[in-house]
Amino acid sequence: MFVKTIWKYFLIFIGLFLLTLNNPIIGQYPELKKDTLKALFVGNSFTYFYNLPQVLEAMSKSSKKFYIKTRHSLVGGSTLSQHLNQEKGTKTIDILNKESFDYVILNHHSLATIDGAKSFLDTSKQIVELVKAKNAIPVFMQTWAYKSKPLMINPIADAYQNMGKQLDVDIVPCGLLSSQVRKLRPEINLFDDDDKHPSKNATYLNALAFFKYFTNEKTKNIPKRITTTDQNGQKLWLLFLSQQNADFLQQLVDNYDFKTIIN
Repeated sequence: MFVKTIWKYFLIFIGLFLLTLNNPIIGQYPELKKDTLKALFVGNSFTYFYNLPQVLEAMSKSSKKFYIKTRHSLVGGSTLSQHLNQEKGTKTIDILNKESFDYVILNHHSLATIDGAKSFLDTSKQIVELVKAKNAIPVFMQTWAYKSKPLMINPIADAYQNMGKQLDVDIVPCGLLSSQVRKLRPEINLFDDDDKHPSKNATYLNALAFFKYFTNEKTKNIPKRITTTDQNGQKLWLLFLSQQNADFLQQLVDNYDFKTIIN
């Protein structure tokens, strides 16, 4: 009788074990569902060179917390004033009227802080009020110094810091991060074939900064090759970096202290 009882429980144990192997819900922890953040990028070619919105969206697959769904309203050479006034073919007002977003990432013209501090602040205030009226959170992407004019970063950084304090908005310090790279690793090229537009390295750096801003997570697990899928579901390669450069840029962003949505 004792042997039959032992055998009975042994068979039950084996049956449950096999059921566990064949059932992914029982056999392992289910994948945690991530929240989706919708972000609209508004600006110009500083954002669309090497597809910053798409690179950030692809990077967000490495996040444990958030998937960042991006859209953009970008016109080369445009100012935020032109986006506000629907000039130069901009569609930002139409997009904000038709769709809802959690965040709107704002890219001023690269000379906005140089050409006039008052107009820079006034335009920033107007677009912040517009974004907030649409129940979204405005965030500014700090621009960077031109390759031939590294000291541009001083008035740029001062103007963004002042604006951020006056309007109570967050600034993602892409410009200051760029200056750190130029200081610490000058051999890493941050510029395309001109004096100002971001190279693949700079776009990777900027996307890392936004990844940290939105997730407050370390960037070390983000791949050096950034891919997405096209409309046919096929893999599309956005950026290729060397492992050495990717490691350095990740370490720089991880160690750089700036405000995120979580801290």
